[in-house]
Amino acid sequence: MKNKTSSLPGEGEAQPSRCPDNSAFKQQRLPAWKPQLTIASVLSCFFLTGAFCLTVGVCLVLSANSVREIQVDYSDKCSDCSKLRENSSNWNKECHCSVNFTLKEDILGDVFMYYGLQNFYQNHRRYKMSRSDAQLLGRNVNIQRSYCAPFSTYRNGTPMAPCGAIANSMFNDTIDLFYNHNSSVIQVPLLKTGNSWWTDKNVKFRNPESYNLSSAFAGTARPPYWQKPVYLLDEEDERNNGYVNDDFIIWMRVSAFATFRNLYRRLRRVRRFAEGLPAGNYTFRISYNFPVTRFKGRKHVILSTVVWSGGSNPFLGIAYLVSGTAATLAGFVITGIHLKLRKKKTYFQKQ
Repeated sequence: MKNKTSSLPGEGEAQPSRCPDNSAFKQQRLPAWKPQLTIASVLSCFFLTGAFCLTVGVCLVLSANSVREIQVDYSDKCSDCSKLRENSSNWNKECHCSVNFTLKEDILGDVFMYYGLQNFYQNHRRYKMSRSDAQLLGRNVNIQRSYCAPFSTYRNGTPMAPCGAIANSMFNDTIDLFYNHNSSVIQVPLLKTGNSWWTDKNVKFRNPESYNLSSAFAGTARPPYWQKPVYLLDEEDERNNGYVNDDFIIWMRVSAFATFRNLYRRLRRVRRFAEGLPAGNYTFRISYNFPVTRFKGRKHVILSTVVWSGGSNPFLGIAYLVSGTAATLAGFVITGIHLKLRKKKTYFQKQ
């Protein structure tokens, strides 16, 4: 009787080596530069960093303080209109109010008008996601599959254009500025276009292709809180309508904080206002449409100039000052520790 022996596949064969190849890269023999951290190099790094941050911080703070700005809160001064707007059934009723203020000095140069909101949280996750970027690009999409709900379609199935909570809550107060000169009232010329970024106007937002806007948005309806359809946002300028409307584009750029401001208008420097806004008495005439009482919010109008570092925001300058101070103090602490240890080392060597 023959003994049967079974042989496993590969038995007796040499197993491949799992060692890395003998190359400079895999064996970590590449030339490298390893800095030698001496006390002189470390201290110079800390002090140079501190000096740089302190210098930049002082320049930024001085630049921000040189901005001319005036801020007017009209939440309480338009309280009657606010009460009217709290009732949603009054959405089609107009309400106007006026706010007077005085410029004691001329505001020279380019002047920008902002609207400011306080206690309005745009950073909520569901709020930020409630939009359809494909729809805003002018594409024919099924918005029921988007994140726009519950502001996607009406009960009869008519889609909203634009859809989503961000678009539905768009700031829609109308603010006009008047200059009271002697016995005459002059409307200050303001520019409503050219306020958005080029990438937004030409890349992120586009209208549906059609021979006119009304037919492009046929079969859609305005959001519930809007008073006009999207193709009539600017009845004076056809190029500033639909999804490429500057006010709409700026609103769709949500803020990270509960208190924020958005650019609304720019001063058109012509005739009496060629140099800026002269000193005198002014009036904001506001068509009040945006209620803020329910979420305990406030509304402001801001007139401001800009400098090379931007608007009146000292945060970046203060951040540089804090960083520079921290780096400088760390340098002095390290210096003290080094001197103390060196003195102790010298004492023990003498012993």
